[in-house]
Amino acid sequence: MFKKKPTASEVDGVQYRRAKTWQIICYACNALVGMSVYSLIGMASYSASIGYGITTAAVGIILTCTRILDGITDPLLAFVYDRVNTKFGKLRILLIAGYLIEALALYGMFTGFSSKGLGLVAFTLLYVVYVIGYTITNMTAQTIPAIMTNDPRQRPTLGVWTTAFNYLVPMVMSMVLNVVLLPKCGGTYNQAFLTAACNITLIVAAIGTLLVCLGVSAFDKPENFVGTKKAEPLKMADIVEVLKHNKPLQCYIASNASDKLAQQVGSQAIINTILGGIIIGNIALGTILTVISMVPSIFFAAFGAKYVGKHGSKKGIVNFTCISMVITAVMIVFFLVIDPKQIGVMGSPAMIIYVILSLLQNGSNMCITTSNTSYMADAIDFELDRSGRYIPAVVSGTYSLVDKLITSFAAVIATGAVALLGYTATMPQPTDPCTPAIFWMAMVLKFGLPIIGWIITLIAMRSCPLSKEEMVNVQKRIAEKKAAAQSEFYKEQLQ
Repeated sequence: MFKKKPTASEVDGVQYRRAKTWQIICYACNALVGMSVYSLIGMASYSASIGYGITTAAVGIILTCTRILDGITDPLLAFVYDRVNTKFGKLRILLIAGYLIEALALYGMFTGFSSKGLGLVAFTLLYVVYVIGYTITNMTAQTIPAIMTNDPRQRPTLGVWTTAFNYLVPMVMSMVLNVVLLPKCGGTYNQAFLTAACNITLIVAAIGTLLVCLGVSAFDKPENFVGTKKAEPLKMADIVEVLKHNKPLQCYIASNASDKLAQQVGSQAIINTILGGIIIGNIALGTILTVISMVPSIFFAAFGAKYVGKHGSKKGIVNFTCISMVITAVMIVFFLVIDPKQIGVMGSPAMIIYVILSLLQNGSNMCITTSNTSYMADAIDFELDRSGRYIPAVVSGTYSLVDKLITSFAAVIATGAVALLGYTATMPQPTDPCTPAIFWMAMVLKFGLPIIGWIITLIAMRSCPLSKEEMVNVQKRIAEKKAAAQSEFYKEQLQ
């Protein structure tokens, strides 16, 4: 007779909370907000140049400075997060408010005020408002996984759905924008294209916001935001204290910030234009090939979740990072030994090999992302165990502050590198000729930087104490402390 597999609660001796599958899927729809906007904001350099007449070098500086501002506003949101308590909840109010601010700024930046003769000041102010809205939306979303479930088997499942949506949404957006919309607008980035891209993005993001609110409604209650000791108003010193004493968070900052810097440099629209349009020579086909290689690799995330559920978030990050390094190194060698233009020829051996390597690369990267989602929730619970305070916005905000101070240089690295190639007053277009300098710049930014980031990850994770076994102990201690705190509360009520 078939024997039912014991649950994580039965195995670990901890009463874990769990979310329903539909709630997890709705939460993952946050990608409709974050990744659609991410696809649009990647074209901010084009908007600045076309709509506001700002030079390439100035664009890089503006995007870098506003990114630093973005990092500063993240931990400050923790104070807002801590104080928002309404009859409609905390999470939903913040998610909707963040979207509305973000949407107004993006509409003004790409459509409302673009190509109206306004200059640097107008673009910068709109970008600052966008940063504020993005901060509210993104930081609130980062706190949700830890609130929805603490089951070590289910937490990676959130990562699977999140990873799948985080990859699918930009893929679909890329297809819609580069394969469908761009040719209709003359094949170049112009004001008509930017306006249409903005309108599509805002509609997709609005749908995503509503779905996330639906998914978190059952958890958006005051009792889910309490710690194991009496809550006190947050102070700036709390952020410093968390950063100083939360060792898993320190490791995560070093690991993920370096990876994200490389990812954001490589995902800039100008870098993708160079790789797909100039080096491969067929930006539409290049986009299609990326999608073809991405869709099957999403199934890798499910494997990654099972692995993380069994071996823990830390081990998942380390092992899948090693795999990604090897595959990316092979990708560099591949570009060196073949004529990259052959990748743009439908059905060629070069195209097939490129798709296979991209599939493996995307798959291993998805497993890392799945591990990271689970790890951040673990770091939040580690802080609850360590300090007795449930402060998810402080933990995620502290991470985001340092992360964005580092990744703020993504835009300036990309635009600076392109400026070194001679693009000082204009941006790269798919029809430009390929030179050795352009080729090597693309190889370094697209593949070299990620390898450096992964080396930093492996070094950082060596000193991380958050193994699977330790996380079980963390959850046991939290449960015991909460039970003791509740017992003390009842005693005070009876006296």
